[in-house]
Amino acid sequence: MNEAQSTAMHRSRSTPKGRVVLADDDVLLREGLASLCERVGYAVAGQAGDGEALVALVAEHRPELAVVDIRMPPEHSTEGLKAAAVIREKFPATGILVLSAYVEVEDALALLAGGRRIGYLLKSRITDVDEFLETLDRIAKGGSVVDPSLVQELVAAQRRDDPLALLSAREREVLELMAEGRSNAGIGRRLWVTEGTVEKHVRSIMSKLRLPEAADDHRRVLAVLAFLESH
Repeated sequence: MNEAQSTAMHRSRSTPKGRVVLADDDVLLREGLASLCERVGYAVAGQAGDGEALVALVAEHRPELAVVDIRMPPEHSTEGLKAAAVIREKFPATGILVLSAYVEVEDALALLAGGRRIGYLLKSRITDVDEFLETLDRIAKGGSVVDPSLVQELVAAQRRDDPLALLSAREREVLELMAEGRSNAGIGRRLWVTEGTVEKHVRSIMSKLRLPEAADDHRRVLAVLAFLESH
């Protein structure tokens, strides 16, 4: 660890980024996530092994973030997703990151329709620590994050009646990166273009998709949903 990283780590410990609760019936994974979150400055307010206990923790602590496994007891189907829906309805200020072992398109779309402060990530992505922590930070700041694997699967299954047909190849690239939760600056770095160029592409995308006037963040979510629902 270099000096800059050490300083950032010390600062994150002295000033918590926010509170997080974790829900997964795999105790080892849950403890690993807790350790990781605490190491970079999040205060772990509680852990749960099922959806009901998770909702109770959120009601008690009102955390900034809830990290939820999509499959939990008793049926190991979509208990985590149902708990996430309850949290979104009752405690909308809590950001939600749902973890899944597999790409589950319908479940992901239902989750992302909730708007801001929401994310869907494959568990395999947790092994990339920097990417996982960046995801937490994006959601905590009000963003939405979509796992790149989900984006790729949706792109590979294009329909004939594609409402995005008016977009240029570059605009589709920009929209795909928006769907992954990247900022304009992040998209610019990825595509090797200026942030101003990205902003022009984003404005063109919004215009071609005929999205209603709204706050910029909300319009970006609407654009991402249009992208996902069209594939």
